[in-house]
Amino acid sequence: MNNPEGLVEAPRVDTTRPPTHVTRDGRTSMAVLVAGAFAVVLLLTLAWLAGAADALSHPGFLAWQTICVAITVQALPFLLLGTLISGAVNAFVPAHVFSKALPRNPALAVPVASAAGIVLPGCECASVPVAGSLIRRGVTPAAAFAFLLSAPAVNPIVLASTAVAFPGSPEMVAARLLASLATSAAMGWLWLKLGRAEWLRMPARHTGHRAGRSRWEEFQLGFQHDFLHAGGFLVVGAMAAATFNVTVPRSVLDTFSGSPWMSVLFLAALAIVLAICSEADAFVAASLTGFSPTARLAFMVVGPMVDLKLIALQAGTFGRSFALRFSTATAVVAVACSALTGWWLL
Repeated sequence: MNNPEGLVEAPRVDTTRPPTHVTRDGRTSMAVLVAGAFAVVLLLTLAWLAGAADALSHPGFLAWQTICVAITVQALPFLLLGTLISGAVNAFVPAHVFSKALPRNPALAVPVASAAGIVLPGCECASVPVAGSLIRRGVTPAAAFAFLLSAPAVNPIVLASTAVAFPGSPEMVAARLLASLATSAAMGWLWLKLGRAEWLRMPARHTGHRAGRSRWEEFQLGFQHDFLHAGGFLVVGAMAAATFNVTVPRSVLDTFSGSPWMSVLFLAALAIVLAICSEADAFVAASLTGFSPTARLAFMVVGPMVDLKLIALQAGTFGRSFALRFSTATAVVAVACSALTGWWLL
């Protein structure tokens, strides 16, 4: 083609080939995994050579190991099933299904969105981008936030894991369901009444199915991300719970567990720090036998709604100003709902 004006034509891009950054990112991730595994093996070898064999055979370490493995093994099937369902919902359920199912009245849409978490499960990591997608598609933010809080807290997988973790205690399952629904609905109405548009940075990240991409590929990538991400927090949480049970003196536990309010606040704060996946937190709560049922209920209600990873995800999706205000208010409301529900049912 002639170029009479002497302009330099832009190079042609071959759109039939995948972007090179995809392959590069995949190789980088694999290199990080290999390097991490090598570092762990090296550290274990050095520890063994330094005489750690005696410490590993100590009764305290054996008890720690037993508790850690027991919590992980019990929770893993529920974590696997929960992330499978979450990935399927994100990849195969169109976003407009949510908006069509909600009433147009925002005040009525909040409890409906909160109850939708019972039938549309999702882990904490997936609920934040899903809520962002709902807002971009016209769903009122109050309803989207109610769903964000309820989906990881009251879905069937979480309730089933709670029933397994607390055998013979159906009142604990009912208390978790009611306290979580009350918290999510209350936060939706609170945002509807007091929320300001300038606090919310509208999300630009896409979630769900993208035109031209394989749904099965999206499902695979979503499941892999959620399972590995949540599984890592599960292991860390199991290790922290085991350490807590083995190393913390009974006198310290008595200081908190002896006071109804101190025990509730202590386990609520512990849930925020541990950041355990909601499909597995019931098993950690069940292991905290020195605390009252109401305190353990607060652990299970606060954790899926407010923890360190969720605060980071909300800040990255909706903005730091929103995340600080919303997380603080959610923690207060969740503790209050847990205390009232526990006083009533437990």
